[in-house]
Amino acid sequence: MSHYFTTPEGPEQRRPLQVTLWGHELGLQTAGGVFSANSLDLATQVLLRSHRPAPTSRRLLDLGCGWGPIALALALELPDAVVDAVDVNERAVALTRDNARAAGVGGRVRALLPDAVGRKVRYDEIWSNPPIRVGKEALHELLLTWLPRLADDGVARLVVGRHLGADTLQRWLVEQGHPCQRTASAKGFRVLEVRPRV
Repeated sequence: MSHYFTTPEGPEQRRPLQVTLWGHELGLQTAGGVFSANSLDLATQVLLRSHRPAPTSRRLLDLGCGWGPIALALALELPDAVVDAVDVNERAVALTRDNARAAGVGGRVRALLPDAVGRKVRYDEIWSNPPIRVGKEALHELLLTWLPRLADDGVARLVVGRHLGADTLQRWLVEQGHPCQRTASAKGFRVLEVRPRV
């Protein structure tokens, strides 16, 4: 789990990865020490197959970006949008930045460490395959930090394994005042759509 909270030590050995994101075939790079370094993980596949961003969204967040698949998909889908791709892993941030350039969206994908995001930034949409395995307390802290950054009419989409507590997380979000509904379910994963606190 070290790739969730730290930048890996040792030399970075990048390797090529071919991936298709919403019809865009891309040649990207991954490396050891980032989440799902060898392929597009199943949870993210479920999220991208079941949802698309609103055409009017202009500021979006990929929370826990890894090597960048969600951020790149959003930027390619919305040519007028800016996407913040945030991760605590510096290697992941660097990979996302380089992959965004390779995909032709480097000017609109801002790959950042969390502290580099301005506190007043608000998002039309937040997309995330959140790091469930960090534990309930750390996950709750993460969500309570970023969900308040939704615009008043914004939406967050979280993909969570059913066996990793998706239903429990949905109940907890509702208890925190966030309207939350399941909008897709496939391959053992749930997609939760979360709205700002009421």
